[in-house]
Amino acid sequence: MELRRRRLLQWAAGAAVVAGTRRIARADGYPSRPVRILVGYAPGGETDITARLIGPWLSERLGQQFVVENRPGASGNIAAEAVARASPDGSTLLLVAANNATNATLYENLPFNFMRDIAPIASICRDSFVMVVNPAFPAKTVPEFIAYAKSNRGKLNMGASGAGSGSQLFGELFKAMAGVEFAAVNYRGVGAALPDLMAGRLEVMFIPVPSALGYVKAGTLRALGVTATSRVDVFPDVPPIGESVPGYEAISFTGLGAPAQTPAEIVALLNKQVNAALADPTFTARVRELGMQPFAGSPAEFGKFIADETEKWGKVIRTAGIKVE
Repeated sequence: MELRRRRLLQWAAGAAVVAGTRRIARADGYPSRPVRILVGYAPGGETDITARLIGPWLSERLGQQFVVENRPGASGNIAAEAVARASPDGSTLLLVAANNATNATLYENLPFNFMRDIAPIASICRDSFVMVVNPAFPAKTVPEFIAYAKSNRGKLNMGASGAGSGSQLFGELFKAMAGVEFAAVNYRGVGAALPDLMAGRLEVMFIPVPSALGYVKAGTLRALGVTATSRVDVFPDVPPIGESVPGYEAISFTGLGAPAQTPAEIVALLNKQVNAALADPTFTARVRELGMQPFAGSPAEFGKFIADETEKWGKVIRTAGIKVE
């Protein structure tokens, strides 16, 4: 465990100095050709949406096309491996997502090491999840849900979008911290589970705010709490779960990464442009409309954040005994 922690910290500390001995490209003149942003998921999700927001911004500012390329599969590992193996010249980037942090524990024999092989460039968005129930469910608040769950042990089911998904992990953390029990029922995505939740065959789900927004506003789902430590713009009346379960916080996130040994000048240039987007009122308004929060920072800060998330969710995965099939 201590060795694992040291490796996490070494990777985070080295995020600001990603240039290695192979300096293939320089920032002056970069990019000299179109840049691919690989997304490890199908079009339409949070990660894909983030890529399609930042891509045009970078294209306009840097004078080359930043093309989004979807490489779904293996919980984002296919895209991550492709970027890890790519030439470190800034022409292939990864849209980093929360699963890249959790996969380090979920998958025991990955053919790449995310912390070693991917250089963090910039964080982009933080994305809260929301704890939702069927409107007919007896609980209208998180404390009421906890009380109900404790008096109905072994009777509740939680929908999840696959083993090791954010929806499962956020629920497992809630279980542990709130002292309640419910069984995780895995589906092939949030959309596949929602009909069972709305039909009353599931009691609770933790899903991304953007995925829940339309259902909550339409009254077909009831929001009990958000997983962030503060209220989110699109759900101003929904309190953080942490107000009822002290210390609870669970967020998803997106950012940009590049192959290790990508020159520091390129990383710095891309970080500067991403942070410029996150300071632009029009860009950030669009991010907030989608239920996400701008999340700016340096490469080193992003690296430390991912290292901390890797350690945090690794503990949850091991404690809950979560295995991928």
